[in-house]
Amino acid sequence: MKKKRPKTKIKLQDVARAAGLSNATVSRVLSGSERVRPNLHERVIKTALSLGFDLNRSNDSPIIAFLLCNRAVLHPFHSAVLMGAEAHCAANDFGVLFLPMQYSPKLAWKELHIPRLLQNRKIVRGVIAAGTNSQNLLDALTDRGLPIVCLGNNIVGDWHSDKYNAVFFDDIGGAQEATSYLLSLGHREIWCIGNCQLPWFARRQEGYRQAMHDAGLSPLIRDLNIENSEDLGYLATKSILSEGRAMTAILAGDDTTARGAYRALADHGLKIPADVSVIGVNDTIEASALVPPLTSVRVFTDQLGKQMAELLLKQISRLDVKPQVVMLPTRLIRRESCRELTQNERAAFKEEVHAS
Repeated sequence: MKKKRPKTKIKLQDVARAAGLSNATVSRVLSGSERVRPNLHERVIKTALSLGFDLNRSNDSPIIAFLLCNRAVLHPFHSAVLMGAEAHCAANDFGVLFLPMQYSPKLAWKELHIPRLLQNRKIVRGVIAAGTNSQNLLDALTDRGLPIVCLGNNIVGDWHSDKYNAVFFDDIGGAQEATSYLLSLGHREIWCIGNCQLPWFARRQEGYRQAMHDAGLSPLIRDLNIENSEDLGYLATKSILSEGRAMTAILAGDDTTARGAYRALADHGLKIPADVSVIGVNDTIEASALVPPLTSVRVFTDQLGKQMAELLLKQISRLDVKPQVVMLPTRLIRRESCRELTQNERAAFKEEVHAS
């Protein structure tokens, strides 16, 4: 008598494959999220039932929290990171709980109001700390025994970087590559605009400075302590123009800052790239939507989310594993917002330098 083969357990990714959808979309449907269109919701449920997937089991999947701190809930960069984290977690039968949080880095960690759901380890097994964070939040989460992985680029102030899993993207190298690209096009009067009170802007300025130094040029920096990135780009560019400073190119701290620079240049009747070339950082969806489309340093946000989730799940399964740091590369995406200077324009620059 032949033994019956054990019935193969249907996994979430099997449902996703059969439905022709991403793991992340199926995960959101099965976890009860409302962030899915009704037709897709119906499609997932029908597919799951036809495969014999246990819908009750999906509700008991372990959960990690995606804690978005001190940023807008619909921030395009962090939304893309969340999608990458959701996809990896779904493939490993973990659910993702999105939690926004606002707090001050000046508060003692014991004074922070941590979301109530994070008080119970039976509900949430670990935390992805996204958004803008500081050591006091990490202390508060550690005190609750929660495994943590940090978005390293976005932590303000001093922090114990050797004690936590962290994923960085190479925005220093990305800004250096962007500046070198502008230099290769003949630009020398390249301004870097941003808010260096924020760590990601400070890192990008570091890459810019290095490229300018390697070219034997003095950096041209407009650093304004303004939190709204579009206003920052607008006011920084306006101030440079109102002072009559020479400028043929701008490296903006991120794409939203670049959008503000676009507005300021338009107000002054200047064309991009005919009069000024512009580069942003992050390559969010708005970069290609600007007119002209914006050259930008691409951050692989889906991989950023995936790597953060992967490190966290490893730590959850083995609490004794040592913290790891992962650095992801960036890539310069060239679009129509930059142009090469003519030989006459380059010669004019040299004459100005000798005259000064």
